[in-house]
Amino acid sequence: MNAPQMMLQQQPDRKVHIPNLLTLLRVVLAWVFIALLSYVQPREMYAQPSDIDRLGELSHPSSGLIIAATIVFVVAAITDALDGHLARKWKAVTRFGRIMDPMADKLLVIGAFIMLVTPGFRATLMPNEEVFQASGVAPWMVVAILMRELLVTSIRGVYEADGVDFSAGTLGKAKMILQSITIPVVLLIVALGSPIPGSSGRLVIVLLVWATVITTIVSGLPYIGQAAKHTIEENARLLEAMRGKKARKSTKVSGPSAKQRPKSNKGGQGIKKR
Repeated sequence: MNAPQMMLQQQPDRKVHIPNLLTLLRVVLAWVFIALLSYVQPREMYAQPSDIDRLGELSHPSSGLIIAATIVFVVAAITDALDGHLARKWKAVTRFGRIMDPMADKLLVIGAFIMLVTPGFRATLMPNEEVFQASGVAPWMVVAILMRELLVTSIRGVYEADGVDFSAGTLGKAKMILQSITIPVVLLIVALGSPIPGSSGRLVIVLLVWATVITTIVSGLPYIGQAAKHTIEENARLLEAMRGKKARKSTKVSGPSAKQRPKSNKGGQGIKKR
């Protein structure tokens, strides 16, 4: 076999591995992203900051960490869109990718929301010393998002084994896009802005966070509805099969039993011929 033919045969094999390598890269980037945000420290913000106060907020060590984490998140989000596109284009959808790709997405997004609710994103409003969460994310929001992801993952794992299609719909795609926009925007506003209560930056954070949480929860409803529909149809088939078995048993018992049937006199060997 000559060299050009060997290169043509090796090329498809390389294409199969590229989407999986991008998925593994996203897992690594997700952990880098989480590690950077774990070193963020609380800061002080001022209701009417002077130039010196704003300079102090921007020069806070956590600002650089948040900006670096934002860059990592954006790169990870790009790999998410790229590996799915390449896998479909090259028809390189593998079992490894079907398992690791959603896991990498959930690690990145859920990890981001968990970090946004940590004490590192608490701020003290001076001079009243009022403490508030600069990210705008409340603990119950993280629990709601986590509950939705666990429920949808469980539904997919059970029903896709039966051949039911649970691919992402319009709401699922909107959720992914909104999450990919909300997280970096919130991080940048916290790092570069001053999202104190009543400010325009705070309003943007609140609107984006609430829209993301609501969309995330609502996007899980079609999966629940489809699973309920499939369960009802499955139970109906099971009941029909059980009724069919009972009907067949009743037809076998109908009529007198073999012991109760009268003996026929035709052709009997014990009857004497006259």
